[in-house]
Amino acid sequence: MRVTYDREEDILTIELLPDAPIHHAEHAGPFISHFDSKDRLVLLEILDASAFIGTVVQASLKGQAEISTSSAV
Repeated sequence: MRVTYDREEDILTIELLPDAPIHHAEHAGPFISHFDSKDRLVLLEILDASAFIGTVVQASLKGQAEISTSSAV
């Protein structure tokens, strides 16, 4: 697994299967999920990552069990 952050674009990228070819992608909220032909998650992009991570940290400090991704963007 490899994690990278593009500061200019504010995108956090998590590569779960770096050698697998991407077959298709799905966009939902701040996430773009890339899958291989067997529907395994290959790559996850988090758009507006700084806002999303801030929301995650804030929620965990408050002890919230659920995080709404709509407030992160």
